[in-house]
Amino acid sequence: MNRFIAAVVTGVLMAGSSIAGVTEDELKNDQSITSQVVTNGMGRHLQRYSPLDTLNTENVKRLQPAWAFSLGGEKQRGQETQPLIYDGVMYITGSYSRVYAIDVKTGDELWQYDARLPEGILPCCDVINRGGAIYGDNFYFGTLDARIVALDLKTGDVKWRKKIADYKAGYSYTAAPLIVDGLVITGNSGGEFGIIGEVQARDAETGELVWTRPVIEGHMGTLNGKESTMTGTLNATWPGDLWKTGGGATWLGGSYDSDTDTLVFGAGNPAPWNSHLRGAGTPTEGNTGDNLYAASRIGIDPKTGDIKWHFQTTPREGWDYDGVNEVVAYTDRTGNKRYATADRNGFFYVLNREDGAFVSATPFVKDISWASGIDENGRPIFVEENRPGNPADAADGKKGDVIFASPSFLGGKNWMPMAFSQRTGNFYVPSNEWGMDIWNEPITYKKGAAYLGAGFTIKPNYEDHIGSLKAIDPDTGDIKWEFKNDAPLWGGVMTTAGGLVFTGTPEGKFIAFDDETGEELWSFQTGSGIVGQPITWEQDGEQYVSIVSGWGGAVPLWGGEVAKKVNYLNQGGMVWTFKLPKELAMAN
Repeated sequence: MNRFIAAVVTGVLMAGSSIAGVTEDELKNDQSITSQVVTNGMGRHLQRYSPLDTLNTENVKRLQPAWAFSLGGEKQRGQETQPLIYDGVMYITGSYSRVYAIDVKTGDELWQYDARLPEGILPCCDVINRGGAIYGDNFYFGTLDARIVALDLKTGDVKWRKKIADYKAGYSYTAAPLIVDGLVITGNSGGEFGIIGEVQARDAETGELVWTRPVIEGHMGTLNGKESTMTGTLNATWPGDLWKTGGGATWLGGSYDSDTDTLVFGAGNPAPWNSHLRGAGTPTEGNTGDNLYAASRIGIDPKTGDIKWHFQTTPREGWDYDGVNEVVAYTDRTGNKRYATADRNGFFYVLNREDGAFVSATPFVKDISWASGIDENGRPIFVEENRPGNPADAADGKKGDVIFASPSFLGGKNWMPMAFSQRTGNFYVPSNEWGMDIWNEPITYKKGAAYLGAGFTIKPNYEDHIGSLKAIDPDTGDIKWEFKNDAPLWGGVMTTAGGLVFTGTPEGKFIAFDDETGEELWSFQTGSGIVGQPITWEQDGEQYVSIVSGWGGAVPLWGGEVAKKVNYLNQGGMVWTFKLPKELAMAN
């Protein structure tokens, strides 16, 4: 009898140990497993919605700090990470390519990893990192010198480290990796340096490349070490050899739709910014000047890297309206499976999930000047006089006509992730109301040098606010409510089944709103601007919420007149964790 029991116990233990750490099923069901957060976006569809309702509109006023953790040292700057929670440990990334493992009960540090960054890295928009990924017993994250690293979850020791691209050519990497069926999926950064945007898939255990998919026409993909298929058709929408330095950085990473088995990645601006050099200012017969697949959303087969479909939000792009903003898979109120994305160009798009086909587009910011609308096929109706002028038409050939464009190149919405509520059916979109003076200049490509061919100055559109958190009905495009903020919003948003919307401001306030009305229900001053991404989880019957604060990112570096407006804000680096104690959850 005792032998039998021992054999059963041994078998159970062996079965449990055969799948160490986080599994594909846990990644797939991350949204519904409320005791952990193991994906960026709180689910690979990036809805950033929690089914937890212990914390709600009635008791959120009792939310209180549980612990705080300092990232320490002099390595501050922007902290744009989203924490991950697994097996009693919080994992976060920090500026300058650092990783911390923290005990979720006490806030004590368990281990820290600092990447050894070389001299001469060329990050475009601050030394930030937007988070990591967990699979098996590994933690994965990218570094500013364009590498992907796998660390041991328990110790922080390096399992493997692989090169994504050459940092000396302007490449870097700042996004959270995506894990699908044992593959680590990464994009790349560096769109301002004439690089080529690409998506790569690696074996999670070994780090070896499985496939690559460049996102600019004319470049060849690979599968299992051999050439696979060309992206698009050579010179179909690019003149001459400009496709070789065509930009399209996949710098925000991607999402995964398990219903259609599709990776969805965004491609950034074409290079250079000067659209006339790329044939986009004045398309010619036989060349549309669309410059595919820059400024696009691209559906990719996760097994092969083949492109399934694409949708270009800004063809003939000339304002630096990257197409990288996250694509969120959701089901609308009538049961249709849709994608939603809020673009830098100021329009909120809804696409069909089966094939990426256009469904609708509506403005989500005011004063859009570059297009008068979107036609029935999803193409913008350009206002041509509001395209930056061609330097070749200028008397001195050095500076094209200056125009005012709205939104600015930092976008109606930039990288900061929106959230979808399954409770209300609405999206909650962090946006900014600003414009820019912009002009084109001559430029030639030089490896590792900025490749813009443009100059600009960003300006606020209104005196009373720049930032604007908007509740948007995706079925109609109607804005249900709006929260206005003096400084630009640059942090992520989260929604919950308890009727709450969480986000933070550059002024340091972490805020909970009523998802139906937009009423501010609770706030906490974190001491530094919030550009991070909130999460929530359940532990020992209590609901926790965390946010990383630390001002930085692109605004103070590229913001022109706006940067001067916010130059008083303090940098920092702190994880704040809050909880609703059991004894207060039911209190009157």
